[in-house]
Amino acid sequence: MKRLLPLIKAVDALSSAAGWLATWAVLFACMVSAGNAVVRYAFDVGSNAWLELQWYFFAVVVLFGASKTLRLNGHVRVDILYGMLTPRRQVWLDLVCLGLFLMPAAVLLTGMSWTLFAESWSINEVSSNAGGLLRWPVKLVLPLGFALLALQGLAEMARRAAMLAGAIPLSTQYERPPA
Repeated sequence: MKRLLPLIKAVDALSSAAGWLATWAVLFACMVSAGNAVVRYAFDVGSNAWLELQWYFFAVVVLFGASKTLRLNGHVRVDILYGMLTPRRQVWLDLVCLGLFLMPAAVLLTGMSWTLFAESWSINEVSSNAGGLLRWPVKLVLPLGFALLALQGLAEMARRAAMLAGAIPLSTQYERPPA
């Protein structure tokens, strides 16, 4: 079980890198939005490309931030029963739910979104909006984001299994990101 710990740390580092990109994408989305508003209202000039670029950054925020959120145990969960369980049972419930719900969905969405990306890439798809952007770059974010989520899901399952085996201490606490 302890042999999995370096792999878990590697996936955690990958999710942290994706989270770093997501954090910067928030800033870039805000800058594009503010710049677009200023140019549109001050100079009466607008472009669909700026609006679409803002959406692309938002896609990076959501899809690349998901794996980091899972890593930090910051995802939404129904806490009605979970809070009444012992830490060991919480870990078991996490392990079962990750395997039954997250992993099938993440793997399915990775495959389905890869198909969307591949089709978009093959035809060099462009937005139907006047002045719009290429579509395939944002469609690539979909399978990458879901694959990262699936990898982090596997790492979390391995982490929970290691906790149950006694290789690492039991913990179901929320891990706050660094300030």
